Amino acid sequence: MRSLFILALLLITTAGCFGQDKKQRKMDQTPAQHNPYYSRTDTTRLQVSNAEWKKILPADLYAVSREQATERAFTGKYWDADTRGTYYCAVCGNALFRSDAKFASTCGWPSFFEPIRPNSVIYREDRSLGMDRIEVICERCDSHLGHIFDDGPPPTHKRFCMNSVSLDFEPLR
Repeated sequence: MRSLFILALLLITTAGCFGQDKKQRKMDQTPAQHNPYYSRTDTTRLQVSNAEWKKILPADLYAVSREQATERAFTGKYWDADTRGTYYCAVCGNALFRSDAKFASTCGWPSFFEPIRPNSVIYREDRSLGMDRIEVICERCDSHLGHIFDDGPPPTHKRFCMNSVSLDFEPLR
């Protein structure tokens, strides 16, 4: 009886480990593995339909990037990250921000005071939800990233308030 209990415990423990391995493998996959449009070097403007993006992108990324949803404050993986590196568009791989332009804004989303280059993002008027805001969009794929506000630190006094799910990060090596 005791050996049967030990065997059952061993099987349960092993099954849990295999599930974690599978989950870890999924987390280790790069965006390019399932997205033929993802490139960190190509800056060619993309013309991809939302129907095509919906087939490629995870549901949470599709909702934010293509439907202008917003992740909940203080839940994204980069809102309080301080690792040095570069942030890219999670949809297409376009370079967006350097970590040295990131600051702790306490708003619950990753915030930056300037993009990596002036033409890496574009701006669009956003009057949704009864507010007047400026939406920040990836210049390469037209994906929603977040919004920009005028309450950031010097030298720009801008706060690019971005959704973590819209960002892909590569640490400095």
